[in-house]
Amino acid sequence: MLSFDGRGLGRILVAIAAAIFFRAITGPGPVLLPDEETEDVGDTAGEEEAPSYSGKVAPATIRWSGITCSLSDNRGQKLRFLLTNMSGEAKPGRLLAIMGPSGSGKTTLLNVLAGQLVASPRLHLSGYLDVNGKPRPREGYKIAYVRQDDLFFSQLTVRETLTIAAELQLSEISSVEKREIYVKELLFRLGLINCADSIVGDAKVRGISGGEKKRLSLACELIASPSVIFADEPTTGLDAFQAEKVMETLQQLAHDGHTVICSIHQPRSSVYNKFDDIVLLSEGSVVYIGPAKDEPLKYFAKYGFECPDHMNPAEFLADLISIDYSSAESVFSSQTRIDKLVEEFSKNGPTIECVSSAAAWMIPKKSAKFGEKSLIKQHGRWWRQFRLLLKRAWIQAFRDGPTNKVRTRMSFASAIIFGSVFWRMGKLQTSIQDRMGLLQVAAINTAMAALTKTVSVFPKERAIVDREHAKGSYTLGPYLLSKLLAEIPIGAAFPLMFGTILYPMTRLHPSLSRFTKFCGIITMESFAASAMGLTVGAMVPTTEAAMAVGPSLMTVFIVFGGYYVNAENTPVIFRWIPRISLIRWAFQGLCINEFNGLQFEHQNSFDIQTGEQALERFSLGGRRVIDTIIAQGRILMFWYWTTYLLLKKKQPKYQQLEPPSKSNI
Repeated sequence: MLSFDGRGLGRILVAIAAAIFFRAITGPGPVLLPDEETEDVGDTAGEEEAPSYSGKVAPATIRWSGITCSLSDNRGQKLRFLLTNMSGEAKPGRLLAIMGPSGSGKTTLLNVLAGQLVASPRLHLSGYLDVNGKPRPREGYKIAYVRQDDLFFSQLTVRETLTIAAELQLSEISSVEKREIYVKELLFRLGLINCADSIVGDAKVRGISGGEKKRLSLACELIASPSVIFADEPTTGLDAFQAEKVMETLQQLAHDGHTVICSIHQPRSSVYNKFDDIVLLSEGSVVYIGPAKDEPLKYFAKYGFECPDHMNPAEFLADLISIDYSSAESVFSSQTRIDKLVEEFSKNGPTIECVSSAAAWMIPKKSAKFGEKSLIKQHGRWWRQFRLLLKRAWIQAFRDGPTNKVRTRMSFASAIIFGSVFWRMGKLQTSIQDRMGLLQVAAINTAMAALTKTVSVFPKERAIVDREHAKGSYTLGPYLLSKLLAEIPIGAAFPLMFGTILYPMTRLHPSLSRFTKFCGIITMESFAASAMGLTVGAMVPTTEAAMAVGPSLMTVFIVFGGYYVNAENTPVIFRWIPRISLIRWAFQGLCINEFNGLQFEHQNSFDIQTGEQALERFSLGGRRVIDTIIAQGRILMFWYWTTYLLLKKKQPKYQQLEPPSKSNI
């Protein structure tokens, strides 16, 4: 009966997973019926003035005034000002560059304008900001934010990356042909058509170049036809040629009607000539704002600062507004020069006024729709997201050749080593300890391999998920479910390989049903360890931190895994740990599977004669294999649910813009 339950449960789980996986990959899934989908698209088109898939850009003029950002200590005392009384304007069809030396406040100002300044109790942000003269624009306006680091799923091609992003963001387009045409137009527009079928790549696998990754970032952001494009240091890490190509792309986007705002440190002259307007910052204050071509040089020439002939204007301006720390005299003279320029600009610079504060102008209003139609729409979107995310996760897992090769070699090597150490165990009294040790080692090896792989990859993937989730591309539920199902075939292959080699070498219980249960237990443990790795990756900020926390936490589970400390002798305050220890449940299941029905050679009356007696010594008498599988399933769900809560809780919060009247400056 026990054997039947184990096989039956395994067959049911495999059948369900296979059906869902096959349906999600090959079919459209349970999406809306044609009539319902047509009606839904009609509603969406009626709400939006400029549909995303049309490629039209809703013009947006951004004005800001009195922007001040200060940093305080833990007691509320202001330490320094990151931005001081800044005003400016960005217009559609023009490329605005925010320039200045390191620490001048370029990225801070860009983040304030984009609504991406990470919230902190030590920050105080005040000022006014409006779009097209309104404190909150119509919902048709969208923004794009291109960050310095270009993060993608490395095993997807450029075309696949854009196609999946388009399907997730442009649900209004029901026609596959229209989406393909739209993606192809983006590839041509961004100069990516030549590398469209190349994988993106990463540090392990060579892919597209840095400039192509930056243009791919732009392409992913342009899918929704944003009105405003923010780019933080878009030339960082690129050579001169690639940097110029990226800036040409931004310039062309501005000429197409987008409002483009970028921060940049010290561009070459050919790049500088592509700017329409510039904002010069120094130590959080505005030194100049206006047209970029000749006006800055004429403006500073009025105060006696002439740009030498044949000198890059960007280099001249950077030297002019930077502090020279080579000596005390140079610090004083350069600081005096900058203070004078800031004061003169505050007196003679253009006056820009905003209608009112607009702290969350880019945050979409929550829909107040209810009823059956809204529920059907959400249900259809959920399954659509799940299908696309499952496809992406499967491609990423299946194509990750370097990782899969390493895991294959490690599984093979571990099985050979352990099989050699525990070679052909017999039925002597000493073999009882050997069998217990082997089963404990098998449980530890399987869990550590799955955990290490996950914690080394997920923190980077989490950054991608956070960005896509913040844009509203999908929700966390379909993402986590798709990740679980996509990793079942690949994740199960390595424990099965390990068990197939180890089992006959060590001569464990010679039965096909016992071998099947052995592989099933360690496979389930592998999935649970991988889920635990997701939680660790969601809990800590970096891969390095995850690699430190994950094995440390696993060590605690190993100690309470049932081999080193008997469950009955565990201190009361620690008795909850064995209940959530995936090592303990795997070890328990492996022991029950192995020892039930075994007969050992004995010479003395006090010797262990049966496997059941050995199980009693470890407080495992009367347990069933099915109980351990159910417990592992609960642990798996626990870690996935914890990951979901952590990802939801750790969504970035952004600093709110308050009116200057509330400021304590």
